[in-house]
Formats: sequence, C-alpha cells, structure tokens
Amino acid sequence: MAVDLARTFLEIVRCGSFVGAAERLHLTQAAVTARVQTLESQLDCSLFVRNRSGARLTPDGEAFVEFASRMVQAWDEAQQVLPLPAERAETLHLGGEPSLCAPLMLKWVCALRQALPGLEVHSRSGAGASLVRELEDGRLDAVLVYQPLYGPGLQSELLMEEKLIQVRNPRQPAPYVYVDWGDEFRRRHDAALHDLAHPSLSFDLGPLALQFLLEAGGSGYFRSRVVQGYLESGVLERVPLAPEFTYPVYLIYARERCSVTVARAIDCVRDVVGESGDWSPLL
Repeated sequence: MAVDLARTFLEIVRCGSFVGAAERLHLTQAAVTARVQTLESQLDCSLFVRNRSGARLTPDGEAFVEFASRMVQAWDEAQQVLPLPAERAETLHLGGEPSLCAPLMLKWVCALRQALPGLEVHSRSGAGASLVRELEDGRLDAVLVYQPLYGPGLQSELLMEEKLIQVRNPRQPAPYVYVDWGDEFRRRHDAALHDLAHPSLSFDLGPLALQFLLEAGGSGYFRSRVVQGYLESGVLERVPLAPEFTYPVYLIYARERCSVTVARAIDCVRDVVGESGDWSPLL
C-alpha cells in the first residue's frame, strides 16, 4: 500500500540513512531500497541522494515530505475512526488553534455533548493554515481560527471579537510576559510598545502564560473574558494606560458539506459565544 511507502520515506528522513530506517522498521536494507525505488518510479523523480554518510533529500524529496506526512496522518486517523459503531453513525471533527481551545473549544464540545448526546465528537488543535487544509480535504467539519483564511467553497464567519488587555499580578508585577497571539498581534504590539518588543520571557499558549502570572507573577496580554473573573476578585489588575488590541475569532466551514449536524454544531458554538458568564476558571 502507498502509505507503507510514505511511512518508509519519512523514516529515512528522520534517521538520515537507509540503514537506520531499516532497523527502525524491522526490515532488510534491500526491502527499504525497493520501497524507495517503487515510490520514485510512481512519482517519476528522485527523492534521495545516497552517500557514505547516509541519505539526503533532493529538492523533489523535500517537497514530498509534507505530502507523505499528510498521507500517513490521514491513514492513521482513518484507522482510529473506522468502522463507525452503528449506534453512533454521526461523527463531527472539529479543529481549533491552541489559543482558542481553552476555553472556547472546551465549552463548544461540552455544549455539543448536551445538545446532541448521540454525536461522536473529535477535536484537535493545530496551526490555522494546517487546519484549513484539513477542512478543504474533508478531514475536519469546522475550525476556529483567529485570522480569516479563505479558500474555494469555504465560509468564514466572524464569530466574536474580543479584546486583548494587559494585566498584571499586583503582588509581583514583573517580568513582562509576551504571549504569542499571532503575527498580526506581534506587528501591532511591537509598533505600540517598542520597549517591550524583545521580552526575555514568552509563551505561545495563553492558558500556560496566565497560569505563570498567577503562580509566579508578571504582566502580559490576555483575552478580556478569560481574565475578567481574576480582575473582579483582585487577583489580577489592569495595567493603567496600556493599549488594547482586538482579537477576532473566526469560524470556518465548507458550504457544500454543511450537513444538518454541522449546522446544529455551528448554532451551538454561536450560543456558547453569546452566553454571558465567567470563562476564567477554564484555563
């Protein structure tokens, strides 16, 4: 099967040699070579240059790495999902950027379990561009991202627009903690706050950075709904005169694959966003 060829290819890339890949895959070196030759014949190109030190990728080989990774990932996911239990024929696959998984994705999945108890729900996190590719390929039904990404047949909907505000731990206001809210935030942040453009401490996940502030102190930018409870209780306080930044959240789904189940899931996440309440306990 082609997936075995792709898996062998990726193992050679990881090990840097045919010999190492053969050992990891419990195959003979001749079998590994034969698989690569079959793959190169099917693709009509050379993937590796072999030398005494091992094997290095050709330009075609470097381009094939992403395709091989997606092929193996799709096969592994299919093996996990199929066959579907008869009593749970409906399945929903959701994706979200890591900064949106807590608490928005968590609240969405909880609401879905209440509204559609017979539905099988699978959620995963990843980079926005990667999630949209999986949406286009049909591996995901809907995704949450912080920047609109457009493609043929895709519907991008502004789900909510939150603020990023600078807060601090009043007991220990330093150090400044940079939280990576995406490229657009980085540009606006560095333009408005020159002196904070090169922080010594940074996190790429908001909930982790917030936990650091609560335990060790510091200041940083966080979503207003998530820190509201901490501000009201006095655990955190806003930094005076600090600029605010908008933080939009987009829901993207494929128009042609918007089934009744997907439509109900979309209504469900809209309801979650429209609900008032404290999101801060859900880190």
